[in-house]
Amino acid sequence: MGGRSMMWAAARREELGGRSVAKGTLPRIWGFASPYRRQLVVFLLLTVVSAVIGVLTPLLAGRVVDTIISAARLPDPVRVVVLLAGVIAGLAVLDAGVGLATRWLSARIGEGLILDLRRSVYGHVQRMPVAFFTRTRTGALVSRLNNDVIGAQSAITDTLASLVANVIQLVLALAVMIGLAWQVTLFALVLVPVFLLPARRMGITIAGLQREAANLNADMTTRMTERFSAPGATLVKLFGRPARERAEFGARAARVRDIGVRTAMVSRVFLTSLSLLSALAQALVYGLGGYLAVTGQLAPGTVVTMALLLTRLYGPLAQLSNARVNVMSALVSFERVFEVLDLRPMVAEKPDARELPEGPVSVRLRDVHFGYPSATEVSLASLEEVATLDARGGEEVLHGIDLDVPAGSLVALVGSSGAGKSSLASLVPRLYDVTSGSVELSGVDVRDLSFPAIRGAVGVVTQDGHLFHDSIAANLRYARPEATEAELVEAMERARLGELLESLPDGLDTVVGERGYRLSGGERQRLTIARLLLARPSVVVLDEATAHLDSESEAAVQEALAEALQGRTALVIAHRLSTIRNADLIAVVEHGRIVERGTHDELLAAKGRYADLYRRQFGTPRLAEDVVEPAA
Repeated sequence: MGGRSMMWAAARREELGGRSVAKGTLPRIWGFASPYRRQLVVFLLLTVVSAVIGVLTPLLAGRVVDTIISAARLPDPVRVVVLLAGVIAGLAVLDAGVGLATRWLSARIGEGLILDLRRSVYGHVQRMPVAFFTRTRTGALVSRLNNDVIGAQSAITDTLASLVANVIQLVLALAVMIGLAWQVTLFALVLVPVFLLPARRMGITIAGLQREAANLNADMTTRMTERFSAPGATLVKLFGRPARERAEFGARAARVRDIGVRTAMVSRVFLTSLSLLSALAQALVYGLGGYLAVTGQLAPGTVVTMALLLTRLYGPLAQLSNARVNVMSALVSFERVFEVLDLRPMVAEKPDARELPEGPVSVRLRDVHFGYPSATEVSLASLEEVATLDARGGEEVLHGIDLDVPAGSLVALVGSSGAGKSSLASLVPRLYDVTSGSVELSGVDVRDLSFPAIRGAVGVVTQDGHLFHDSIAANLRYARPEATEAELVEAMERARLGELLESLPDGLDTVVGERGYRLSGGERQRLTIARLLLARPSVVVLDEATAHLDSESEAAVQEALAEALQGRTALVIAHRLSTIRNADLIAVVEHGRIVERGTHDELLAAKGRYADLYRRQFGTPRLAEDVVEPAA
């Protein structure tokens, strides 16, 4: 075990290099560990007891040998041997009990710490703005919640316990050995450098192999994640690339296999060498100790004690030689967790956040200026898996927007792609905060409202409504967990999904698949509308909800949307102008500014930007009259 620890730590040393831990990390670690301080004290005391037992047992074994050899000179040697054997057995039972208690405490402390860290990181990440998730690699973020949290936990339950136990055992074993036979002890220590030095060279080799294997495994994981998703698998099939995909994946997998074989052999050669050195050291103890015993300079039992204590000496030496690397590895894991926790959420709830006034809800944007945050404000290079963060960002995309959406009215936003429509709509549910100006719900700035108040008042349907890989019921109840089955069925029917529900053998328990890909595009979109209906928001934001649907699906979705918008304040982003002809107000957005506003007829008569967009979409005004208008 000592050899494996040395080899692993040497490899980690190469990875960590000269890295130092940020100031203040240790106090923060104690902040997480402090709820377990009593359990930690008991855990460390039991670790000390186990270390003491580990040194006492060889001493008692030596006494047994001495008693047997000098039995003729003792009045009752049998009684002494039996008594010593009983004490050794008792210590063994005690050590077993201490081991179980230590393991239980270690598990309690470690798993509790993992729970606390995961809760903290998960809760903190949920408070991050959408910009954080658009930049961060999901796998890197998940790794913080899994690998780094577990690595941080090892600092408390493994590294700390190992450090304490090894120091005590080493000091006790060395003191006892020097007291029994300092000459033999010195000779045994001569081989220590030979025991320790090979670890570094082997560690460098293994570190390089591990690094390459980790990179290859990460690449394979990324490839599998992308290719095994429904869109990725479809793309591979459409372009007829399965054979090449298999070949590329197989080449990487074969290299991982070769690295695994080489790592196994390097490890085995190293461990065999260390075992040989340990055996040679033990032979030296038996040889020199035996000579001293034969010549009467040492008791025979002392030779046995020295040989047994040798194992208590080399193991801790191997562990402690890499203690700094083990501690640093654990601290770096903590630091990587704290890195995420230190990212400040740009959209935060005020301590004195308000609730919305009762009654219908209006929306108003006052002189709104907005620019998306830069990477340095919302992300980490390590989470994006880049050397340095992209310095771009922060440019203003909305310039002085003023817009009123009275309670119960429907206001539509139209304009070219990239004009700023979706940016404007994202400010209403406070996915982002304005740079200056204000967004108000019923006259209250959204920055002064509580998050539950905003989420309860504003519902959003995007052009690619997301569904979880779960049942229809679970996806619907995400909007209102307490909803009854009857309410779920009613929402499905209002969203024009009643026939679909009846056709499904498992009904509401039907699993929709990853991102809802077991349903058609129209069915997915109507299911997100059913979820919206279940949430019962006062304000509805539709962000091109029918942009990617065919005519038949669009008609069904439009019927569902008409149900969803009834009696509610609505802000609708529309690509197809036919869907918003009956809007109370149409605002034309270009280059982050509202350049026109009015009703459909008013804007056509003005012959400005809206009229131009309308002619491009329908060819002539005459053709536009033939477009069937959905209920508004």
